[in-house]
Amino acid sequence: MFHASLNTSPTSDAQHALASYGWDEGWEAEFAPYGAQGLLPGRVVRVDRGQCDVVTPVGTVRADTEFVVPRDPMKVVCTGDWVAVDPEGGDPRYVRTLLPRRTAFVRSTSSKRSEGQVLATNIDHVVICVSLAVELDLGRIERFLALAMSSSSGDALMHTSAPSWESGAQPLVVLTKADLVPDVTGLSYLVQDVETTAPGVQVLPVSSASGEGVDVLTAVLSGGTSVLLGASGAGKSTLANALLGEDVMDVQATRDVDGKGRHTTTTRNLLALPGGGVLIDTPGLRGVGLWDAESGVGQVFSEIEELAEECRFHDCAHESEPGCAVLAAIEDGSLPERRLESYRKLLRENQRIVAKTDARLRAEILRDWKQKGAEGRAAMQAKRGRMR
Repeated sequence: MFHASLNTSPTSDAQHALASYGWDEGWEAEFAPYGAQGLLPGRVVRVDRGQCDVVTPVGTVRADTEFVVPRDPMKVVCTGDWVAVDPEGGDPRYVRTLLPRRTAFVRSTSSKRSEGQVLATNIDHVVICVSLAVELDLGRIERFLALAMSSSSGDALMHTSAPSWESGAQPLVVLTKADLVPDVTGLSYLVQDVETTAPGVQVLPVSSASGEGVDVLTAVLSGGTSVLLGASGAGKSTLANALLGEDVMDVQATRDVDGKGRHTTTTRNLLALPGGGVLIDTPGLRGVGLWDAESGVGQVFSEIEELAEECRFHDCAHESEPGCAVLAAIEDGSLPERRLESYRKLLRENQRIVAKTDARLRAEILRDWKQKGAEGRAAMQAKRGRMR
């Protein structure tokens, strides 16, 4: 696929040098037109302002991103991207184009503007790290899962290793610092709590200190690209070191008062695992804003969506309607009320995010608010009339 000036077979070079980073026949086909132009294939392993590190068949090179700076923030170069870069000889070297993304993990920015932030691309496993050093925040786990199950890039999405998930990436919840819960029964209860929160998702307790669960996690992640996500202090960098078998990532102790970390990792780094596969470690996330995550919310709360199909009214809001199967499940105890409240909260938040870029949806929301306001005022007036 490379320029004829290379002495050895370009196709075999790329397959041999980049196979451990996820290069396959699909990427070979996507890259073909650029190989004919003499460009090199590579995968972005780190991004800095205006530049990135790219692993290529001739080694890791530093490349300028001047020619791939779109106005759309969803299409900026990101760790995990496959790219075409200049061959040897150019100074500086440039990334000439990004190959279409298969998957991406996207969150909304903390700004009031309607923008998404791409955290990692072309991923097969989304590893949500949750520390057992602090009390479990089930709502936060649900939020991460909703994003993991629905995030995608602006390009046509290719479902890879797990077509059952909307994002094409398989979610996994890892309960870190499991050695801090020495009681086996207590640990099993915590795992069950998370499993109830994450139906159909594997939940794995892991201790980087004792090695518990590390071998199992290594086997799960050995095929494909995995991204570690979680709050600051969740133990992502320590876990990354355990998976890599060496202290590659800097680690700092968490604060005893609240278990929070100090953002040890400040960039997103892609690292090859010794047992196969690659790992992207990310900085701790203080905020996890949803981004076009309605399908993900539906999957996280699949039991609620299934119950909703049995409601008497197809547009049931599950508030006070007669024949509501969701409310009936809360009454009989089969559905925790916390789950319904979390479901409503995430749907409302996602609707607000989508409405920022969808004028028609904004108008529909405004109409709905006005209608509910009018109904509320009418009900109040009727109540006052009866009291006179």
